[in-house]
Amino acid sequence: MAQSKKIFILVGNPDKDSLSTALAEAYVDGARKAGHEVRLTQISDMRFDPILHKGYKVVQELEPDLVKFQEDVRWCETYVTFFPIWWSDVPALLKGLVDRAWMPGFGFRFNHGRMPGWQRLLKGRRARVIVTSDTHPAILWVLFGGNINSYVRGVLRFSGFAPLRKTWISGMKNLSPDRIERLKVKMARIGAKAK
Repeated sequence: MAQSKKIFILVGNPDKDSLSTALAEAYVDGARKAGHEVRLTQISDMRFDPILHKGYKVVQELEPDLVKFQEDVRWCETYVTFFPIWWSDVPALLKGLVDRAWMPGFGFRFNHGRMPGWQRLLKGRRARVIVTSDTHPAILWVLFGGNINSYVRGVLRFSGFAPLRKTWISGMKNLSPDRIERLKVKMARIGAKAK
């Protein structure tokens, strides 16, 4: 049996009654059956102001749900995010979570002095994003560029997550019940591997 892992899952879809939630629950089920420790947070259950009102000029106190989110990210070895693509990007509430929680001192710290750069404070953790969209990712890429790069590269990789894995599920409007069940089985398999 593989070594038990600590997995933190964020469902970044503000609609709790969604395929994102169903797939996340299948992932959780597979992970727990394989002996992994799992924490799950639904962004729809979190209470916080998603607007970073003054940028980094003024420290905006974190609400308890954001503090807990940071604790769960620090705790985990594998961080998994489920979300849909809306208007060729992550949902606004997920972007607001990143703006508020991914502050200097949590995911990164800028170097001061002669050597520019930053410290990746979340090194040693792996991440996976599981994205749903109606449009095929290749079409989105041609039309709009890398839709999830701001989250995958600009947030996760920037703060040290590696390796980064992506699973993209497209054709949402035409998913048959049979395909949804196959996707849940696939999520359970991925969860069992803690990847």
